[in-house]
Amino acid sequence: MARQDQLGRHDSRNGGRRPRPPGPKRRQILMTARASAAGTRRSDASPEPFRRILVTGGGGFVGRRLLARLASTHASAQVLSPPHQGGDDERPAMDLACADSVRAVVKGFRPDLVIHLAGQSSVGAGAAAGGATATWRSNGLGALNLAEAIANEAPSATMLFSSSVEVYGSAFRAGPVDETTTPLPLNTYGRSKLAAEQILADILPGEARLIIARPSNHSGAGQDPRFVIPAFAAQVRQREILVGNLDAERDFLHVEDVIDAYIALLNAAPFLERREVFNVASGRPIAIRRILERLMDISRADGTVTTDPARLRPSDIPSTTIDASRISSRTDWSPSRTLDDILTDVLGG
Repeated sequence: MARQDQLGRHDSRNGGRRPRPPGPKRRQILMTARASAAGTRRSDASPEPFRRILVTGGGGFVGRRLLARLASTHASAQVLSPPHQGGDDERPAMDLACADSVRAVVKGFRPDLVIHLAGQSSVGAGAAAGGATATWRSNGLGALNLAEAIANEAPSATMLFSSSVEVYGSAFRAGPVDETTTPLPLNTYGRSKLAAEQILADILPGEARLIIARPSNHSGAGQDPRFVIPAFAAQVRQREILVGNLDAERDFLHVEDVIDAYIALLNAAPFLERREVFNVASGRPIAIRRILERLMDISRADGTVTTDPARLRPSDIPSTTIDASRISSRTDWSPSRTLDDILTDVLGG
């Protein structure tokens, strides 16, 4: 992809860095990352280099949990998560599709950290009638307006951008992907996320730090039922299950593992390069069929499983194997929850 050297240069033998002795900074990164990976249990050991944190998408599936975590890991920081509309003096509204709205909030708050989660997050929504326009407006235009506002009003800020492994697209057909793999997105959602990465890399000034996280599929209690695991869970309860390609293999994480990764990256941020990309994944793809079987086992439900042609994707990728060794080597993060943890949480939510 454009700017590949700037965004993703690394030595695959060492997860993204050339071999070096574990000096003081390296030891500090690993110590703080180990604390962050334990979540709130070890939050008192996490550094707090950021004082004014702007979070977009704070009302979303990931955003709600991340805000709760920040309240512990960055307790002394001022955190602002603007609503899309209906704000007030303390929480001004911010419409990412409106450049003036975004710039006003960034200018007034002057963040030293921006966590950009907001945007259209569903592959299916991007493929629906009118969905492509809405996806590009949200993911592309939103990134452009936010990057311009930061460049003008908070040029030294750090940004953590939540992208997606969907940017790799057909590159999965060639085998495992890492951050040096050239993205070949297959859908509107993936293309818009890749474009947002490039917009941010181009427009943010050199003094700003850009951390791009590419998480794999993640789930947990309260996720939108458009996504595969909550969709299955809802149907299992009804005992009538419509499915697409059950043989496809995908990488799944618990949403709390994704948040652990984001916190670990924030803790390591002072020691990262100005532009870095990190896959966030388990590295172990699992068949969709297995997920459905485990849901039915855990819930002890019987049901009729029927293939629905409308749920089959003509360009479906057989398997997604994702190398996440770079984030593990740079922060010591690794996922700690199991597939059954994910499924139990979704069924209980």
